[in-house]
Amino acid sequence: MTTLKLYALLIRSSLRSQMQYKFNFVFSMMMAAVLQVSEFLMVALVVMRFGSVGGWSLYEVCYLYGVMMISKAIYRSFASDVHHLEKYLVSGDLDALLIRPIPILMALMTQNIRFLFAETAQGLLLLFISMRALMTEGQIGWTAIPLTLLAIATGAVLLFAIGLATAAAGFWLTRIESLQNMTEDAAQTASRYPLALYPRWLQSLLLVLVPVGFVNYIPALYIVKHQGGMWLIAATIIASCAVMLLAMKVWKIGLSRYQSTGS
Repeated sequence: MTTLKLYALLIRSSLRSQMQYKFNFVFSMMMAAVLQVSEFLMVALVVMRFGSVGGWSLYEVCYLYGVMMISKAIYRSFASDVHHLEKYLVSGDLDALLIRPIPILMALMTQNIRFLFAETAQGLLLLFISMRALMTEGQIGWTAIPLTLLAIATGAVLLFAIGLATAAAGFWLTRIESLQNMTEDAAQTASRYPLALYPRWLQSLLLVLVPVGFVNYIPALYIVKHQGGMWLIAATIIASCAVMLLAMKVWKIGLSRYQSTGS
């Protein structure tokens, strides 16, 4: 409980510091909203042009997109600077976090907190539209709601774990922007579409090496498409826990090898 209270206190402090620049805060949120809308419209136009993609309708693809968007927004809201560890390693600013009387990961996670309200709201809107349409068609029932909330929670954990493991690689590589482009940005963009569209080798990559497919595609197979069984939900939970444990292990090993820049 003490750790949670400390974490909440650090988040409030970070938010207060950002709200000193209200225009920048609001403008950044609006630009992020515009970007997310334009990206989804591109996806929607493709699906509307062909009627379906890989056997997935527009509302089903909308569901995949919404789950991924909310999970990513949660991860980036509560652990933004995990994704930006490179700048701490290059500038030597990580040294200042090491001398704080709190765990280094908590100190990093509470730096520059910014809640992605626009992305979260858009993801919720997409889920509302898609799930309402699918319920009207009788494709899903009310049980899909708690299962979707579970998928979002495990998805946020999984994305955080992937981001943490990628960031930890910086203790060896220092420069990790290109690696993050592959493991986070490109992988998350690819998983907004049904994985059935991709060749087998790429499906395996997105389910094993960088398992973003477990964020939305695997649970959606059961929740929306009624394929497989509850074991897909169990597999999603197990995958998120396993990747999280592995990421924490890699982080601890990497942190033990960290050498200060001397700045």
